[in-house]
Amino acid sequence: MSLERAKQYLAQKGLESRVMEFEASSATVELAAAALGCSPARIAKTLSFAGKTGPVLIVTAGDAKIENHKYKETFGCKAKMLRPEEAERLIGHAVGGVCPFGVPEDVEVYLDQSLKRFDVVYPACGSSNSAVRLTVSELEEASGSREWVDVCQGWQDDTERGAG
Repeated sequence: MSLERAKQYLAQKGLESRVMEFEASSATVELAAAALGCSPARIAKTLSFAGKTGPVLIVTAGDAKIENHKYKETFGCKAKMLRPEEAERLIGHAVGGVCPFGVPEDVEVYLDQSLKRFDVVYPACGSSNSAVRLTVSELEEASGSREWVDVCQGWQDDTERGAG
């Protein structure tokens, strides 16, 4: 099960106690924010794309949107999101629970600059009713990200900051 794989992965990092499971769905940014009682911007959504050599995950702030031109400049190809069945097969997590934890080694993970304005964010944890509370530096370490990228738009006007 995807949730269990993500939890086992986070346990190796000493972060398993941060995983939360909800009665209600947290499959969208809005639902996750409601379940957590935080602003949607603090939801660290993980988007899955078809990269030049395999699947690419980009973790962004909940209020950020992929900017196609920036994506193409960064990755050298058009931003093409994986279809739900492709995401589950290639990433190991179904849409609504996609996260960078416990994914196959060939999956490239990147973090978007939109996350850096927060101390604490809440990515999913492998299911459509889970999240994990992490500092941005913990997310950087736990995700195994290759690097920080700047491929989003629409979040720069949000001045929210702090520990949350």
